[in-house]
Amino acid sequence: RYCSADFLAVRIETKLPVALLTMTTPNGGVPAFAMSVAENTQAQNQSAGYSAQKPEMTQTSAGYTSPHQQLQHQASSASMDDMPQQVTPQGSVAEVVTKDTKPSKDPREDQVLVPDLPDEETEEGVIRNRQAIEKIRDTWLYKQVKSRQDEFTNYQPATLFVGTWNVNAKGKTEDDLTRWLCGDWPKTGQPDLICVGFQEIVDLNAVNVAVDNKTQQKTQFWSEKIHRTVNDAVSSMSNNPARDGYTLIMQRSMVGLLVSVFVKNVHQTRTKYVSSASVGVGVMGMMGNKGGVSVRLQFYDSTLCFVNTHLAAHRENVSGRNADFANVYVKTSFEVGEEAIREVIRSGSLSHWAIGSSATTVADHDIIFWLGDLNYRIDDSMQTEVVLKHSEAGSIGSLMPLDQLNLERAAGRVFQEFDEGTLVFRPTYKYQPGTDVYEQRPDKKLRAPAWCDRVLWRAQIPAHVQQLTYNRSETPNVSDHKPVYSTLRLVIKDVIAPKREAIYDELMRKLDRFDNTALPIVGLNKDTLDFGQVRYGQTSTRQIQITNTGNVVAQFRLVPKLDEASICKPWMSVSPTYGMLIPGEEAATLDFTVTIDNATAQNLNAGREVLDDILIIRLEGGRDYYITVKADYARSCFGMSLEELVMYTKPIRTIPLDPIKRTEKLDPSNSGTTALCVPKELWRIVDAIIHKGLDTPGLFIESGIADEVDQIRECLDTETQFGTYRAHSYAEALLSFLSSLTSPVVLPSLFPSVEIDSQNIQSFARQLLDELPPIHYNVFVYIVSLFRRALGHRQTNQLTAAKAARILCDCLAPPEMENNSNQEMTKRTGMQLIMIHLLETSSI
Repeated sequence: RYCSADFLAVRIETKLPVALLTMTTPNGGVPAFAMSVAENTQAQNQSAGYSAQKPEMTQTSAGYTSPHQQLQHQASSASMDDMPQQVTPQGSVAEVVTKDTKPSKDPREDQVLVPDLPDEETEEGVIRNRQAIEKIRDTWLYKQVKSRQDEFTNYQPATLFVGTWNVNAKGKTEDDLTRWLCGDWPKTGQPDLICVGFQEIVDLNAVNVAVDNKTQQKTQFWSEKIHRTVNDAVSSMSNNPARDGYTLIMQRSMVGLLVSVFVKNVHQTRTKYVSSASVGVGVMGMMGNKGGVSVRLQFYDSTLCFVNTHLAAHRENVSGRNADFANVYVKTSFEVGEEAIREVIRSGSLSHWAIGSSATTVADHDIIFWLGDLNYRIDDSMQTEVVLKHSEAGSIGSLMPLDQLNLERAAGRVFQEFDEGTLVFRPTYKYQPGTDVYEQRPDKKLRAPAWCDRVLWRAQIPAHVQQLTYNRSETPNVSDHKPVYSTLRLVIKDVIAPKREAIYDELMRKLDRFDNTALPIVGLNKDTLDFGQVRYGQTSTRQIQITNTGNVVAQFRLVPKLDEASICKPWMSVSPTYGMLIPGEEAATLDFTVTIDNATAQNLNAGREVLDDILIIRLEGGRDYYITVKADYARSCFGMSLEELVMYTKPIRTIPLDPIKRTEKLDPSNSGTTALCVPKELWRIVDAIIHKGLDTPGLFIESGIADEVDQIRECLDTETQFGTYRAHSYAEALLSFLSSLTSPVVLPSLFPSVEIDSQNIQSFARQLLDELPPIHYNVFVYIVSLFRRALGHRQTNQLTAAKAARILCDCLAPPEMENNSNQEMTKRTGMQLIMIHLLETSSI
């Protein structure tokens, strides 16, 4: 749903003539959604052993200096059941949840509304859809209820313990789990909920993966051991063990994975709609040696989801771990029943309403907790021996900047919108089992220590989760992983049903006053959107306002044009796509966003796309309105082909998209042959990198500055002089340019079809060079030569041949997005070996 300047049609279902509107919008972007529950107080954390956060201080009517302090005062030494059954926060939810921590909108709320029933046309020529009217009405009703949920909801504190441990198929009856599971209790109080995840409870051999024949036995062993450990601890400290003890409410296992959730006995009656699921992403993308097991539940009136995963191994396989996370996140589904869905919808859950089924997904929950052996390592730009040295010395600050999980999260490639506490403990993997010494025995493969074992969370209202501790336990030590744990303070919803139903009655009476047989009338402030010049890799948003100018409820929705499936072209998105306005209500704002991504740029350069469209807004019971959208593409060398780029000696910005006008820009002395050996843009950026310094530390490893990369691209497109930019920004612009080409420098057909070894690598390297098309050959040799020169400065820029080869493969032969087969991985590994050979050999 990406769009540029489109021609849009809007139908308003009335008897009035179609209104034509023009709109201009200021340049601007969508602000980044920044969420911060509180400031991190490092000194307090270290002295108390917490990963705690210090709230901002604001006076409330109850005398507390912050809403969080009120919560901490009520629950600091007592658990949830020691509190009054109803803890009403002072003021509204908006005072408890700051402006930056309001719940984010579920993307499904903006899904295109497609009724199951066809539209109807009345005798008066009015088009309407009764089902769409009902759905739009329900959506408006649920949104109103959701916006007023603080009026019928009490908020109570609860404490959650989350633990994760890869047991490496170890574990004996005498192993004591008390320090791991209960060591936090003196500081944080006894938790109301306990979630424990295990990985590798059985050997991940072929028999166990295929038959799963020992998993149930080990599942029973570990669940009983947890149950016995926590209840023994309760008996030693509580005057009422029957009330304060724990009950296993659900467990789920799959091969080596196990997740168990326990609830305090006093809360059992308020814990319902418990369900579990498992997703295998291991062998053949489905077996259970890797994947996730999950448990979800409704605790009071908050929905919680616990996901325990074991992701792809090996230090270099970051993309595999990212893909495993995405698969588990998307494929996990819980069949909770229609009653559970109706209850959350009744409290204003639009995401569940949009699904329209009795199942729920991971994303549908108020709070998600993700734990397990995520297998993210320290980036291989730091040698294993150096990682080991820092880990043994406890030099966490030297390792954290290279933690793969945080690097991938910062790049937005995985665990989007999830939070994690600060890592204040040494890497938890890989230890010599039975010791506190990192594995360095001569007969074992030396592996770099890493923070494989993690706990993250994602909350619709971020202020409703506060992490108290995040650490590792030194016991048990029978595995090559150390156990990890976190204690978190949650804010739990407790809905007062009579108050909620009173709000429904009030809203229905309000609708009834306006709902009659008269036709709706709306006004649009413009019907033409001209986005002007739009650039590669950027987004631009314009707005249209719709106002109900009549005396009855107006329901609108965007609909596709005749014989089309989408409401707009792929380079445009619209939000919201439907809504309802009552007379006198504030105008609704529709955001129209144009995004020029690489696919759109390639289609524009090839003449397969133009930046204009028409969108239709249909008013139920009224007429249609048509909105015209248009934009001009500021042409860029990104997203073009090498064959075309070498034809032009003039700035690419001056080359028209129209093929007839484009021929006029060709060099008349060229006579149809290529004018340049390599694109001039490529020469300029390589020259800039060389002059900036190939000895720059982190060159081709560290990211550039986004604004500088955009400016460098603009200079390339307009052939203006470069400004003062970092070498890393030039390097990132170079790699982005090569990755954006319509046809990669190294075509997939040139990848080796057999395994590469020392006997055949030179012949395959020669064959690759022989079979490259002439222009591709020039560019390939040019870029490889640049990296060979850069490796001459490896002592200062930290670049290695292996790292350079992987970078070259990614930009000269980008992987196909949907092809992660073993055969494809083998071919890419072979190509990387050829790249290493070309980077290091003295002759071909």
